[in-house]
Amino acid sequence: MPTKLTVNNNGSLRVEGEDFIIVDAQGNEYGLQGRTLVSICRCGLSQNKPFCDGSHKGHFEHNAVAFDLPPKKV
Repeated sequence: MPTKLTVNNNGSLRVEGEDFIIVDAQGNEYGLQGRTLVSICRCGLSQNKPFCDGSHKGHFEHNAVAFDLPPKKV
């Protein structure tokens, strides 16, 4: 199964899959302790950044609706 990233309404980015890594800006890997599902903060309010801790509830609004990007520039 490929890694799946879900943009949640009014909330986090949910990452799920059997084989993914998350790294910081320097390329250091976060220790996910075998998790196959994590949620990444989009609102900036989490005390556990980059991971979501639910702080967004009632403070972040975004209706996630998929759309097609424009053609890739060459």
